[in-house]
Amino acid sequence: MPISMTGGCACGAIRYECATKPMFTWICHCRDCQRSTGGGGGVNVVFPKPAVRFTKNAPKYHVLTGTSGEKTYRGFCPECGSPVAVKADLIPDIQGISAASFDDPSELALVAHIWTASAQPWDYMSPTLPKFTTTPTTEELQEIVKLAHRS
Repeated sequence: MPISMTGGCACGAIRYECATKPMFTWICHCRDCQRSTGGGGGVNVVFPKPAVRFTKNAPKYHVLTGTSGEKTYRGFCPECGSPVAVKADLIPDIQGISAASFDDPSELALVAHIWTASAQPWDYMSPTLPKFTTTPTTEELQEIVKLAHRS
């Protein structure tokens, strides 16, 4: 996987660069991710926040309050509506980028399913990946990062 990864929205109004390899890639099955993607969940590629730089425009963020009581920010292109980014006050040091927005997402590998308590019965979940009913704890996040770097 290349160290620098690039991508953007469908219309090209937003572009970004991620200066490191991702910490991990997971799919979140919460209802907010389902609604924001129009599917069974959001596939988020997670980076340390300082590693992500928007090089052409920036997403417009829609703010929601999650079940934790903390705010989640979902970034979309204001021109074409493509989901591009997500960040959360609950885990402030990370920046999620929508897997579909990368120029080449083929090298990404899922390492976990989160918010499986909200998963739709028709949505496929890999039987070999770890599953978390809600947001992983700090200790579980550390295990997910270790798992991702073994792949």
